[in-house]
Amino acid sequence: MSSTPVPPHGQPSLHAVQVLGGGSSGSGVHVRSLSAGLVARGLRVTVCGPWSAERGYGFTQAGARFTGLDALTDAGSVASLRTAICGAALVHAHGLRPGLLAAVALRGRKVPLVVTWHTRVDIEGARAGLVRLMERRVARTAAIVLGASSDLVDRARARGARDARLAPVAVPAPRRAPESGDGRRQKARAELGVMGRPLLVTAGRLEAVAGHGPLLDAARRWRGLDPRPLLVVAGEGPDRAVLQGRIDTEGLPVRLLGRHDDLPGLLAAADVAVLSSRWEARSLLAQEALHAGVPLVATAVGGVPELVGDAAELVPYGDPEALAGAVAGLLADPARRVELAASGRARTACWPTEDDTVAHVLSIYDELVQTFIRERVDGPGR
Repeated sequence: MSSTPVPPHGQPSLHAVQVLGGGSSGSGVHVRSLSAGLVARGLRVTVCGPWSAERGYGFTQAGARFTGLDALTDAGSVASLRTAICGAALVHAHGLRPGLLAAVALRGRKVPLVVTWHTRVDIEGARAGLVRLMERRVARTAAIVLGASSDLVDRARARGARDARLAPVAVPAPRRAPESGDGRRQKARAELGVMGRPLLVTAGRLEAVAGHGPLLDAARRWRGLDPRPLLVVAGEGPDRAVLQGRIDTEGLPVRLLGRHDDLPGLLAAADVAVLSSRWEARSLLAQEALHAGVPLVATAVGGVPELVGDAAELVPYGDPEALAGAVAGLLADPARRVELAASGRARTACWPTEDDTVAHVLSIYDELVQTFIRERVDGPGR
C-alpha cells in the first residue's frame, strides 16, 4: 500500500485534483468511485467539472470538494481551474478536453499531471487534424497517460506520451442485490409490455459511434423470426429522430426508451444483451451484462475482446448479417445462453475491483509525488 496518502500527524494530507468534462457516463462514474476511495484513504480531493456532473454523480457526497467549470469560454474554465489547483500535489484529468484544460492551467507550475483516456474522439474531415494536435499536446504534457484499454495506450504512445500505461477502469459493484427467483424478471417484462416473445436490450448514447444503424439493419432481419424479438434501446442522443424515423418507416421491432436509470433492472428482463458500437474501451453495458449473467453479443472492437474474452459472442462491426445471425443463434439455443451466462459471471471475477483501481491509482500518485520531491531537492535527472 502506498505511503503517500497517510501523512505524519499534524501535517496536511495530500491534495489531488480531479478534472472531469461533460462526456461519457463511464468517466463520471469512475471519478465518483475514485474520489470516494481516495478520501477514504486520507487524501483531500477536489473535483473540477460542470455542475451537471456534480448533480449527476454527487462528488461532494463522496467527501470531495467541487469546483464548477461552467465558464462560457475555455479561458474562464482555465482561470477557475488555476485557482482550484493552488496547493495541489498533483492533477488527474479524465478525457481529452479536461486534459487540455489542465495542461494549460498547469503551465509554469511544478505540479505533475496524470491523464486517463477513457475513450477516443472519432471525428472525420478537417477537425480530425485538430483532434490529433490536442491528443499530442495532452500526451506530451502529462507525466503519465493511463489508457482504459490497450489500444488507447498504443494511441497515447503514438501521440508522443513519455509514459503510457494500461489502467482498466472498474465498474462499480452492482447497485442493488438481484432479487431471487423469476419474479423480478417477469415484473420487468410486464412493465415493458413484453410477454411471450424474446427481449433484446442495448444501452448507450444515440449517436453514430454506437452503431445503431447496423443494429437497425439487423433488426430488419429479426422480423422473420417467430416469435419476433423486441429490441429496447436505453439512452438519448442527437440521432434519436433519425432512428425513430427508420423504426416507424420500416416497421422495425425496436423501442427507444430514452434515458433509463436502472440498467441492471432492464437487463434482468433480457434474453440477450447487444452491443453494436463502432468502438469501445471498457463498455459499461458489457460489464453490466456479464455481471448480471445475461448472454452478450458484441462487436469485436477496441477493448471489448480483452474485456469479455470468450464470455460473449463477438461479431465484426458494421456486419448486420453477422449480428442478426449471432442473436438469432442464441435465441434458438437455450443451452448456449446458459453457458454464456456462467462464463460471463466467471469472467467478472477476473476484473479489477473498485478497491483495486483506487490502489493502482494511489501507487501512481505516490510514484509521481516522490519523483517530483526528489527533483526539487536534487534537480532534474539526478
